[in-house]
Amino acid sequence: MKTLVFPGTFDPITNGHLDIITRSLHLCDHLYVAIAESSRKHPVFP
Repeated sequence: MKTLVFPGTFDPITNGHLDIITRSLHLCDHLYVAIAESSRKHPVFP
């Protein structure tokens, strides 16, 4: 059983992020998308 983690701020989420998530689903049994917050970035969507 293979598990992948895709961490990021995703602010904003892009088509590139979605493409990586979609492609990753074919490579693993479980995919966790970990949404983080960065104090160095100014959020687009607070």
